[in-house]
Amino acid sequence: MTTEAGTTQAGTTAAGTTGAGLIAAKLRQAGCRHAFGIPGGEVLALMDALDSAGIAFHLVKHENAGGFMAEGVWHAEARETGSAAPGVLLATLGPGVANAVNVVANAWQDRVPLIFLTGCVDAAEAETYTHQVFDHQQLLRPIVKASFRASPGALGAMMDKAIRIALDGQPGPVHVDVPISVAEGATNEALRPLPVGVSPADLQPAGAALEAARALFAASKRPIAIAGVDAVNEDAGEAIAAFCRTHSVPLVTTYKGKGLIDEADPLALGGAGLSPRADAHLLPLFKASDCILALGYDPIEMRINWRDPWPHDAPVIEIAATPRTHGMHGVRHALASGVAPALQALGEGIPATPCWEGGEIAAAKAALAAQFAPEPEGWGPAQVFHTLRDVLPPETVATADSGAHRILVSQIWQTAVPRGMLQSSALCTMACALPLGMGQKLADPARPVVVFVGDAGLEMGLGELATLRDMGLPVIVCVLVDESLALIELKQRAGQRPNVGVDFSGTDFPALARAMGGHGVWVDDIETLAREAAAALARDSYTLLACRIGRRAYDGKF
Repeated sequence: MTTEAGTTQAGTTAAGTTGAGLIAAKLRQAGCRHAFGIPGGEVLALMDALDSAGIAFHLVKHENAGGFMAEGVWHAEARETGSAAPGVLLATLGPGVANAVNVVANAWQDRVPLIFLTGCVDAAEAETYTHQVFDHQQLLRPIVKASFRASPGALGAMMDKAIRIALDGQPGPVHVDVPISVAEGATNEALRPLPVGVSPADLQPAGAALEAARALFAASKRPIAIAGVDAVNEDAGEAIAAFCRTHSVPLVTTYKGKGLIDEADPLALGGAGLSPRADAHLLPLFKASDCILALGYDPIEMRINWRDPWPHDAPVIEIAATPRTHGMHGVRHALASGVAPALQALGEGIPATPCWEGGEIAAAKAALAAQFAPEPEGWGPAQVFHTLRDVLPPETVATADSGAHRILVSQIWQTAVPRGMLQSSALCTMACALPLGMGQKLADPARPVVVFVGDAGLEMGLGELATLRDMGLPVIVCVLVDESLALIELKQRAGQRPNVGVDFSGTDFPALARAMGGHGVWVDDIETLAREAAAALARDSYTLLACRIGRRAYDGKF
């Protein structure tokens, strides 16, 4: 019987397998189909093995972008299947590893499963050969779930652990440092089946905590829920939507939780965490609630307004498969469970009753819509986002870079499904949106992708436009051009500080797009934007829409 990656019957490997070959075979066995990175002499054996195992290697211009492309692939596959293999990022020793620190930290904070393969020199050689050599593991250990150094005879066990650790609990990055001699050397290790992990769906609530939570929920007249990244990673959207609709529970999400319920639903109150104007409508609902449900909610995404958002003894039921140690808020009843099984147990036998009978939820939803309406003068960032949401198909996936535009577009862009809007919402790093969109489009080519990025964020990762060209991905890139780090400039003014280090000269983005194999156009009005966005959907190369909004365009917007 032949299995994946050229292996023979389970428990054996083909003759002549190298250490790199076994590592690649384990990744293929886990379901990995793409890897990203930049070559170096120390990882050539790993690259060759990945290719031979049927894992496509994609050359990028920076390791940071490669990690975000891997994340985009993971989101796309998870949306379609409910679960997915970890992303794979490859970097050579020294500067390659150092370049990837940002995206590894992002995977740690944003709960993204990532296998980070790095090459290194053999330990004996490192004693005297110091060129580009430093301790990769010591650098990365604070921002990974685990770090391994590959050793002959234990490669299969190491990869089994690495893959499971990356996926189990709250997902995250795992580092595997591979010495050259291990990658290139032969191994007789057997390729054994991957161990079975523990799914949050296997964790059921029980006991006194569940009964107390049920009593609290059954007596409530003003319940409200907030859901976050763990609910997304557990694929709990259908369970949450069904529970909220059955019991008339309004739902607020973090930005990563957008789409856990269709955001057009009357019970959906959109994303929270970064916009003080949105929080002004949402936080009073939590303070007025007699039963707050925290559904896979991780406040790592949230800003200062969500630190102690309710009294410490408030009637809060927290459902989390992984224990929470953040201290950001108080909890009355904690259910150590997956979100879906806990909601089933919580609502079982409790009849649906009218909630929020004073019309507070409809009023809040209407106020939010008015707060983030298009600019009355007919042009501005809000109008850009509304126009593209109207023009692009409902199934379009949006990605958003960090900056002022992200806060606004996260309020305006509505999605009906989880992972319909991708962003870095815990680490909040710049230059993530373009590679996230590229990974999404690579793994799910039928679904349109629009990338929202500020001009500074695009300039930070301009090289990946060439990668976009080389990969032939028809992504729509919408760059908001205001020639300023608008969010930081707003903070400077709010603190009565001088304008320092936030303004810069303009770049001819359409010309750059054309020079790098795409279609680029300046956009200054609704009609041009709608026309060009519609045309982009039929194009087989990428389109860059450079929307000129002017400085201080975000004043008073969020």
